[in-house]
Amino acid sequence: MSLLDSLIGAVTGKTSNPLDGADTSSIQSALGGLLEQNGGLKGLMGKFSQGGLGDVFSSWVGMGENKSISPDQIQNVLGSEQVMGLASKLGVDPSKASGFLSEYLPKIIDKLSPSGQVEEGADHATGLSALLPSLLASFGGGSK
Repeated sequence: MSLLDSLIGAVTGKTSNPLDGADTSSIQSALGGLLEQNGGLKGLMGKFSQGGLGDVFSSWVGMGENKSISPDQIQNVLGSEQVMGLASKLGVDPSKASGFLSEYLPKIIDKLSPSGQVEEGADHATGLSALLPSLLASFGGGSK
């Protein structure tokens, strides 16, 4: 089973036939949409700060260890509409989508901020596209 199959299987709870038709581009589209809806990393950072989790988000951007976040905290910060939108794009239940985000969003943000800070004007959607294969390969590894 490939790493992508493992990732999709973790999201869907399926191991034999994960997300019919889902591939790297559908995951990229879902995550890119999430970034775009929130105004990129800077917008996400603001949303997490407003939700009382600015320190958690900052740990993902910074050079130290990434703090964890629960699916409920993801749901509270992003809102059910965004989580349901991501779930729809991935073809999974919203609870699985929030679980996916709680596990992988810290790693994604970490990789999209290699300098340890949110860069003004950076095209994170393009960065996500370029980094997705290596992100998927590194999900089993540690933080920065």
